[in-house]
Amino acid sequence: MTAAIGRVAVLMGGWSSERQVSIWSGETVLAALQSEGFDTVAVDVRTPAELFALPSLGVSHAFNVLHGTGGEDGTVQAVLDLLGIRYPGCGVLASALAMDKLQTKRLWRAEGLPTADWRCVDSAEALAAAAEAFGYPLIVKPAADGSSVGISKIRAPGEVAAAWALARGDGATGQTVLAERFVPGAEYTCAVLGDQALPLIRIEPDGEFYDYNAKYLSDNTHYHCPAGLDPALERELQALSLKAFAVLGGRGWGRVDFLMADDRRPFLLEVNTLPGMTSHSLVPLAARTAGIAIGPLCRRLLETTMTEARG
Repeated sequence: MTAAIGRVAVLMGGWSSERQVSIWSGETVLAALQSEGFDTVAVDVRTPAELFALPSLGVSHAFNVLHGTGGEDGTVQAVLDLLGIRYPGCGVLASALAMDKLQTKRLWRAEGLPTADWRCVDSAEALAAAAEAFGYPLIVKPAADGSSVGISKIRAPGEVAAAWALARGDGATGQTVLAERFVPGAEYTCAVLGDQALPLIRIEPDGEFYDYNAKYLSDNTHYHCPAGLDPALERELQALSLKAFAVLGGRGWGRVDFLMADDRRPFLLEVNTLPGMTSHSLVPLAARTAGIAIGPLCRRLLETTMTEARG
């Protein structure tokens, strides 16, 4: 199968706020594929136009780990489709839907899947009104960024303005901002590999919630896998995660994040269609717990491109 796949471009870097995370992921994937005997080439993508040079590298496949805007929202997937280059993971539509937390929540709510109440806010004043409606604390987040970039937990009216500014960023792209009801409880994640849900991970973040520092920089965030749940409850939550992934049209691999409230009710947070593959990342951890090392994991993902229908 390795020879049949041919040369593989590992796409890393990108132009989003998650560029450094993407480079860390790309370095991991590159080493893993090389350990499995694949002919690889690392491509540090800095602009969308550079993608159109991929055919000149003689590649038949791409392993895309361009996290965030561009790489994860369907844009890169569309270019790869146009170029006839196969890649593991979600296609254009599922990538675009999952990148937009507002559309994701709307679809889940329409399908009867649990997710916390929310409001779209377009000003600091609207955010303050949402806080009064939902109560403090309140979660504030941009609809279209990943890796917890721009997320705040506000506890008092005096924190509203700073949270609004952080979530909105520079405002140049008309960023949609969500105010979400706070759910007290523990955060979990479920990695999806094909039609299989891998063992759940319970996240014990360094700090009040699982932000960028806790995800990628801190050594004091703890990941519990196995998660220590009752087996029947874990199977129920894995089934919920697979359904949440499928509702968006997900394929290949991904990760579904959710909170479990103190009364054991789950609330879906988001789907990551290009999860991190760094030393701190969760899909490799869940795969290891299931007996799949990083090399075979990346090989298995690439091999899905030989059988999946595209589109």
